Amino acid sequence: MEARLNLFGSSVATQFGKYINSAGKAITGSTLPAATQELVKLRASQINGCGFCTDMHSKDAAAAGETSVRLNLVAAWREATIFTEAERAALELTEQGTRIADAAGGVSDEAWANAAKHYDEEQLAALVALIALINTYNRLNVLVRQPAGDYQPGQFG
Repeated sequence: MEARLNLFGSSVATQFGKYINSAGKAITGSTLPAATQELVKLRASQINGCGFCTDMHSKDAAAAGETSVRLNLVAAWREATIFTEAERAALELTEQGTRIADAAGGVSDEAWANAAKHYDEEQLAALVALIALINTYNRLNVLVRQPAGDYQPGQFG
C-alpha cells in the first residue's frame, strides 16, 4: 500500500509538519505524565482508525516502558482495572474530544470536571492541546492513507 500523497516530499506538508511538531514540543515538555500522553495518543488514533499513528504510539509507548497488557487494553479501558483514575479521566476526555461530531453537546461537564480533579490547569492545557494535536495528525494520515507497520521507535525524534 502506498500513501495517496507523500507528506514527506511536499514542501507545504513538510513546512506544516514542522509547525505542528514544534507545537507538540510544548506538550512533551509539560508536566502531563508521559505515560498519559502516550495513552491519549494511542486511544485517539484507535478511534480515528489511524493505523500509522496507532503503530507509532504503541511502539513508542512500549519503548518507553509501557506494558503490553496496558497497551492492549487501551481500547477497552473502561473494563480494565489497570489504569489509574487520572488516566481514566484523560482517556474519557480524549474519547469525547475526539468524537465531538458524534455528540450534540461536545465534551460533557462531567468529563471535564473529572479530568480537572486529577490535573492542574497547566496539565489540562497540555491534555487539551494533545487531544487536538493527535487528532490533527490522525486526520492527515487517514486522508492520505499513510501505511502502517514499518515505524521504528524514535524514528522522528
